[in-house]
Amino acid sequence: MLYWSLVFLVVALVAGVLGFGGIASTAGGVARVMFFVFLVLFAVSLVTGRGFAG
Repeated sequence: MLYWSLVFLVVALVAGVLGFGGIASTAGGVARVMFFVFLVLFAVSLVTGRGFAG
C-alpha cells in the first residue's frame, strides 16, 4: 500500500510540474489517503504484534 501511495505522489508531482492542476490535486489526495491508511494498518500491526520477523 505504501508503494501505491508513492506512485500517486509521483503522479501528482509530475502533473503539478506539467500544469495539470486537477489531476495533481486528485492524485495528491489519493496518495494522502492511502498513506494514512497505511499508517493506521502499520500501527495496528505493531499493537497486535503480528509481524513477519521470525
